[in-house]
Amino acid sequence: MASFFKYNYKISSDEELMIFISKGKEEAFNEIYKRYSKKMLFFFYSKLYKDQERANDFLQELFLKIIENPQFFDSSKSFSTWVYAVANNMCKNEYRKKDTITSGYDLDIILEKETSDYIDKQDTVLFNKELQNQLDNLEDSKRTTFVLRFQQHLSIKEISQIMECSEGTVKSRIFYSLKILSEKLTIFNPKL
Repeated sequence: MASFFKYNYKISSDEELMIFISKGKEEAFNEIYKRYSKKMLFFFYSKLYKDQERANDFLQELFLKIIENPQFFDSSKSFSTWVYAVANNMCKNEYRKKDTITSGYDLDIILEKETSDYIDKQDTVLFNKELQNQLDNLEDSKRTTFVLRFQQHLSIKEISQIMECSEGTVKSRIFYSLKILSEKLTIFNPKL
C-alpha cells in the first residue's frame, strides 16, 4: 500500500538524516545542508585565512563528500563532531600544501585605504601572520584545539569528542598553547 504522506525530515536527528542520505533521500541531504552549511562555511572561512572563495570551495567539497560517500559517516559519533573532524582534516591537508600565507591580503585593497587605516591593517596583518606562524609551529593537536576553542567557539566537551581525548587533555592543550603563544607574541603587547 502506497504512503500518501510526505516524511518531515525536520524532526529527524542529524544521525537519522545520514541514514536517509545513504538511502538516496535528497530531502534529507537538503535538511543537513540547511542545518550545517552556514556553520561550516564560517569554520572554513576562519581556518582558511578569511578567503571567502576558498571557504565556499571547501564547503562544496565537504557536502559533495557527504552526498557521494555517506557510508563514511562514523555512526559511533555525533554527526556534528564527525563533520567538524572531516572539515578539520580537509584544512590540515590544505595547510600541508601551502608553505606561506599569501591569500587574503590584496595589495589593491590596501592601497585604497587611508594611511592610518593602512597602518592599523598592517599591524593586524602582521599580528595575524605571526599568530598563524606560531600556530603552525605548535604541535598539531595543540593547534587544532586552539582553533576549535577560540576561533570556532566549541565547548571543551565537543573538542574532546572531535579530538578523541579527555576533557582534561583539551584543557591542558589550551593552557600550554596560550602560554606558548603569549610568550611568542609579546612583541605585539610588550606589557604582558
